Amino acid sequence: MTAAAGVAYRSPMRTTGEAAPREDRGLFGIVPPGRPTDLAVAGLVLVVQLGLTTAAARRQPDRQPLDLLAYLLLAAGPVALLWRRRSPAVVLAVVMASNVCYFALGYPYGPAWLSLIVAFWTAVTGGARRAAWATAFVGLAAYFTLAALLGRAEPATPLSIAAHLGWLLLVLVVAEVALAARQRRQDAERTRAEEARRRAGEERMRIARELHDVLAHNISLINVQAGVALHLMDEQPGQSRSALVAIKQASNDALGELRSVLDVLRQGNEAPPRAPASGLAQLDSLVAGAGATGLEVRTRVEGLPRPLPAGTDLAAFRIVQESLTNVTRHAGPASATVLVRYGNDDLTVQVDDDGRGPAAAAGPGTGNGIRGMRERVAALGGELTTGPRPGGGFRVQARLPLDEGEAR
Repeated sequence: MTAAAGVAYRSPMRTTGEAAPREDRGLFGIVPPGRPTDLAVAGLVLVVQLGLTTAAARRQPDRQPLDLLAYLLLAAGPVALLWRRRSPAVVLAVVMASNVCYFALGYPYGPAWLSLIVAFWTAVTGGARRAAWATAFVGLAAYFTLAALLGRAEPATPLSIAAHLGWLLLVLVVAEVALAARQRRQDAERTRAEEARRRAGEERMRIARELHDVLAHNISLINVQAGVALHLMDEQPGQSRSALVAIKQASNDALGELRSVLDVLRQGNEAPPRAPASGLAQLDSLVAGAGATGLEVRTRVEGLPRPLPAGTDLAAFRIVQESLTNVTRHAGPASATVLVRYGNDDLTVQVDDDGRGPAAAAGPGTGNGIRGMRERVAALGGELTTGPRPGGGFRVQARLPLDEGEAR
């Protein structure tokens, strides 16, 4: 990943503690967030609180009449909502204080608590959950205490305490449920994004392995044949023709396989792959191509050949291909034996050579060839062993499990 990509990506992981993700989805997750929305919400709450409370006061002659202080307390909560997204805990404290004072002074009942509901909702869903719960209980205690001192509101009874506590808990619980639902959505989105990144990474690695195997094998053949052609061009010009023919065939094979690999990147409206997927059905042509470089290759098949799962078939072919490439490049004058054994529940692919041995073979073990083979085998749940073999030379052996239900 480039540095630019690293800067562009920010981890969505949530930090520990009480704070919820500060993803503001507006009021109740319906109204979009923003300053105009805050103004609209505050204005609407102000109109409803003042208008409906004034209308309700006419039917409550036993309560304290509305005066300037009452209207100031009714307006304080909605005005404070203008800053609800910036400082939800502070706004909640201001709104709670204005409500406590209003009702403790015995003013008429009405929707004066509407701003308090909005403030509680914003605090819980905006990252101040503990402050919201603490403010609820402190505010309730302050209300009954102040009401008892002033003597203008109803006395504290178990029924009145339960009623006030009940509606506060209802608001808090509904806000918590909404917060939990939002967090589940965020977690699901993060999981989908991480899964997409993981699959994209795996696909990039798969394409990289395919490109490495195709290019390493065919270019190695071309390189060997080009060296032969140059050597024979002066001494035996007529025999250089066969080397050039082998170069042409290897380059054609490389182009064909590259097209097959790159076809996975085609758009949905493009043509399907123009060449069949590589597999053990092409083993003879693979061995013939290696033989054109002067490498003597013998093949042996044990067990009953049968259709293989596509991934297993491709992995087996690439393992043989990469192994023969390593023999050509690193083993020196050598011959190789390819063994394919079909078992009841697994497929064994083994490539032996009698070249210069592990000292010469140590080079590819530190490169991408054997590492790519290990990744292929591990992806299929198999086992790969590499190293010197008895009697000299090098051995690559892969055991790939078979699931008959997945065979092509």
